[in-house]
Amino acid sequence: MMSAQTSILAGRLGAILVATAALGACSGLMMSESDPDMAATSTNIGSLTEVVQRNPNDPQAYNVRGAVLGRAGRNEEALADFNKAISINPSLAQAFANRGLVYRQMKKFDLALADYNKAIELEPSYSPAYLGRGMVYRSQGNAMQALGDFNKTIELKPDNAQAYYNRGLLYQAQRQHQYAIEDFTTSITLSGQQAEARVARAQSHLAMNDRSAAANDLDEAVQLDPENLQAWTTRGLAYERLGDKEKAAGSYAKALTINKDYDLARKGFARVGGRLGQTYQP
Repeated sequence: MMSAQTSILAGRLGAILVATAALGACSGLMMSESDPDMAATSTNIGSLTEVVQRNPNDPQAYNVRGAVLGRAGRNEEALADFNKAISINPSLAQAFANRGLVYRQMKKFDLALADYNKAIELEPSYSPAYLGRGMVYRSQGNAMQALGDFNKTIELKPDNAQAYYNRGLLYQAQRQHQYAIEDFTTSITLSGQQAEARVARAQSHLAMNDRSAAANDLDEAVQLDPENLQAWTTRGLAYERLGDKEKAAGSYAKALTINKDYDLARKGFARVGGRLGQTYQP
C-alpha cells in the first residue's frame, strides 16, 4: 500500500507521470508542464529518492521519480525506475506509457510502440498512451494510424490540448489547412500559454495566404517564447509577405541572434535587404 508521504508527492507530481508534448520538432519529455512545483529539480528528485528508499516495494514511487528523471533528460535512470516499477507491478499502465515516452524521445520507436501497446492493453481508456502512440506513428509517416490515435485521445479526453495540436500537425502535413487551423485554435484555447500552436497556426494561415492572421499569431508567439527560433523566422516571412521589410528584417535578425547559422533566417534577412551590424526593430 502507498504510504501517506508517497501519496502526497504522487498527488503533487501526478500530472507529470505521462505528458506528451510534441510540438512539432521541439517537443521534449513533459516539457509542456508549467507548474513550478512539478519542475525536474534536484530537490524534487532528492525528495522522491527518499520516498523510494522508505518504500522500496512501492511501484508508484519509482514511477513518479522516473517521470521526473525523464523530464530532466536522465533517460537511463528514468528507464531503470520504470523497469523497477513494472517488475513490482506488471499491470501498471502508467509505467509502460512513461517508459514508452522515454523510448520515443530516444527515437527507439519499436520499443516505444511496444510499451504504448502494452499500456493500452492493460488500460484501454488510458488516453496518454494513445497520444504517445499517435506521435510515434506520425513521426514514422503512418498518418492513418496516427489520426486514429489522436481521435481516440480526444474522445477519451476532450480537453487534451496536445491531442488537438498533434492532430493539427497531421492535417497540416496533408495540406488540409482549414482543419489544421481549427485544431490549433482549440489547442490554444485549452492551453493558451504555448507558443508552438500559434506558430503552427500561422504557418497554415500563410499557406492560405492570410498574412495578417499569421502575423498576429506570430506576434503573440514571440511574446510567449522570445527565444523561439521558428517563431521569429516565420514572423519574418509573414511581415515580408505583408511588405513590411523593417519588421521582417528585425524578425530575421532576432532569429539569427538565436542561431546565426539558421539558413532560412539568413536567406530571409538577405531577401529583405538586411545588413549585418545594423539595428532593426523586431
